[in-house]
Amino acid sequence: MKTNKNLLFKGLKFLGYTTILMFTAPAIIYRGFQSEGHPLYWPVLILGFILAIGAVLCGFYGIKLLIDSLFGKKK
Repeated sequence: MKTNKNLLFKGLKFLGYTTILMFTAPAIIYRGFQSEGHPLYWPVLILGFILAIGAVLCGFYGIKLLIDSLFGKKK
């Protein structure tokens, strides 16, 4: 069985995005909770939660691509 290098690099790229989002999303959520009286309280908090959900989804998709590249797609 050969490794599909295109899928492997695509999966690693998505895991890189996941790593970036894993550090930025909690920082934005923390800043959102610190500024409760600010008019942009809700938009910043919602943006942080959207980025956190994006981190989880990118992580699952990246792992799926890595597994598909190593073991092949299901038939």
